[in-house]
Amino acid sequence: MANPLTSPKAVRELLARHGLFADKRFGQNFLVSEAHLRRIVEAARPFTGPVFEVGPGLGVLTRALLEAGAEVTAIEKDLRLKPLLEETLSGLPVRLVFQDALLYPWEEVPQGSLLVANLPYHIATPLVTRLLKTGRFARLVFLVQKEVAERMTARPKTPAYGLLSLRVAHHAVAERLFDLPPGAFFPPPKVWSSLVRLTPTGAPDDPGLFALVEAAFSKRRKTLLNALAAAGYPRGKVEEALKALGLPLGVRAEELGLEAFRRLRERLYTGV
Repeated sequence: MANPLTSPKAVRELLARHGLFADKRFGQNFLVSEAHLRRIVEAARPFTGPVFEVGPGLGVLTRALLEAGAEVTAIEKDLRLKPLLEETLSGLPVRLVFQDALLYPWEEVPQGSLLVANLPYHIATPLVTRLLKTGRFARLVFLVQKEVAERMTARPKTPAYGLLSLRVAHHAVAERLFDLPPGAFFPPPKVWSSLVRLTPTGAPDDPGLFALVEAAFSKRRKTLLNALAAAGYPRGKVEEALKALGLPLGVRAEELGLEAFRRLRERLYTGV
């Protein structure tokens, strides 16, 4: 069934009726493309656990998920949208929570939960990082700015590769499924968006590894040796570790994949 809110005209009329507007503070760009909406729902299937949606906005994706059989908890920070969402989702079995998603108790959600969301751009990176760390999600399917999606799925030796790429690779198998033009949203953002699907592997957080990775990328223009030495790692020990791993002393952080960083961490922390 076609969603009545997948047109800019319908969205404008709905917002006007409630005396509202899209608020840049909340990163509000509402999805209005029926074709892309269907593809997002399809990418999120099967709904093997409860679905959490962050930033439901006008409830367009929420409704599509509910109609596809998902059990949805929608978390919205903007209290102005409460009467609007109660109207657009009237009669549907959704759990609406009005709270900042960054303050939500994600560590307590059921094991095997799913995230399906059009994420507000400004919270996408910290939120996804935290959700991956919880180890409680079976799948995360979300829209983000194309540039962020590229960083999440980047490979070594590419400009987008960095801390976020390694964080995602440590916890999950990452796929950038398709890109969406600005016109798929109202109001249209100034950038393209991408749909990302992360399938967690169950790897727990490794603070030592990511302290090392953060230090390695803190000074991208320097060699890995100089970046780590500047961050306080003993230069001699770093040199020994690089030599033991067969890496040149002039190697840069963006040349190392996840396994290489893991081996380097072992060398630096345990000496083996």
